[in-house]
Amino acid sequence: MNVVVVGMGKIGLPLAVQYARKGMNVIGVDISSETIKLINSGIPPFPEEENLDTYLKLEVENGKLIASDDLEESVKNADVIVVVIPLFVDERASPDFSGMDKVTAVIGKNMRSGTLICYETTLPIGTTRDRFSKKIIEESGLKIGQDFYVVFSPERVLTGRVFSDLRRYPKIVGGVTPACTARGKLFYESVLDFDSRDDLEKKNGVWTLESAESAEFVKLAETTYRDVNIGLANEFASYAHKINLDIYEIIESANSQPYSHLHKPGISVGGHCIPIYPQFYMWSDKEAKIVSAARNTNSSMPFRAISNLEQVLGSLEKLNVLILGVSYRPNVKETAFSGALDLRNLLLAREANVYGIDPLYSNEEIEELDFRPWVNDQPIDVVILHTEHAAFNELDPKNFEGLKAYVDGRNFLTKWRHEIPELEVFF
Repeated sequence: MNVVVVGMGKIGLPLAVQYARKGMNVIGVDISSETIKLINSGIPPFPEEENLDTYLKLEVENGKLIASDDLEESVKNADVIVVVIPLFVDERASPDFSGMDKVTAVIGKNMRSGTLICYETTLPIGTTRDRFSKKIIEESGLKIGQDFYVVFSPERVLTGRVFSDLRRYPKIVGGVTPACTARGKLFYESVLDFDSRDDLEKKNGVWTLESAESAEFVKLAETTYRDVNIGLANEFASYAHKINLDIYEIIESANSQPYSHLHKPGISVGGHCIPIYPQFYMWSDKEAKIVSAARNTNSSMPFRAISNLEQVLGSLEKLNVLILGVSYRPNVKETAFSGALDLRNLLLAREANVYGIDPLYSNEEIEELDFRPWVNDQPIDVVILHTEHAAFNELDPKNFEGLKAYVDGRNFLTKWRHEIPELEVFF
């Protein structure tokens, strides 16, 4: 079977490798010439994905996986096309479909009869049917559910552990027609294996839903729920600070109940999922007041941290501020929508000297992100913990002579809290 995966990013490339490992002939399409060159050399463009280096090299050497920048030619002989390219929002919080529209148009113009198209990019509800399927019909002149098939099947994995997550979580599939759903189910059953799990209500595997809209809703419900939960924890944290209570102790105790789970509050809410996908939901549901309030709360956390620092220290002008961690979460080299970038912008606007350090980034890469690289002998006035990289556990607060304040954005700097509690500024 010939499979084309469109988008060789941190999800798309592991998916392409997974399909190749199951015997498919796979073409991975991307617009980056450097990405294509690396893949065809058997080298992952990003190093932190577990087992990707070994698996990729083997499948490239076996001739089961190649990369290309020619989408038009690649889809002509495809039996299955999997689309997993980013979808973002514009300055008005509306989805920017331009990239996916172009890809969909090329697919419609060049695919052959009988092709299955799987959208895995997280989408607003109704997009698969009302936008992309209609575009393919318009471009191809074919009949959906008879001449070609379209399903939505959300990726439910985390970068860094894609291969293990593909085995752990049920694969959700919803088609535009029942025939589409059936075709999608057959494909995913042929390329995925699943761990046995006693905690699920039914057998782990490919789970079909009644429609593409239901499958779209599943992914938005998962991520939006997390955003609302984090927003609630952040609101609790602000109030607990006002009345001088330890919010982390409160959350730990609350989570001891089997029906209760609160995320930790924090300022490092980033990546594609949490900041963006709730906005896809709100774009569909104009009355989503709870979701809107949570998103506003979470996006304001970097501003709250800086404002609280100003209340304690006064002007931040010319102060040396060190941000610990620029990636949006530990062990993932990605700064998309990272709260560290918001912190940087807020501090630069106040004319502070903003330093950054991250074990995943070189000094040159730190500079490219508009941070000053930090070395151990550079005096620092303020430390802000953004990303809880394990390496930061080794930082000794006693080495920061002259430190005026620190912000522990993830309740991570336990040693600091014990040794210099008087310098902590809550966010």
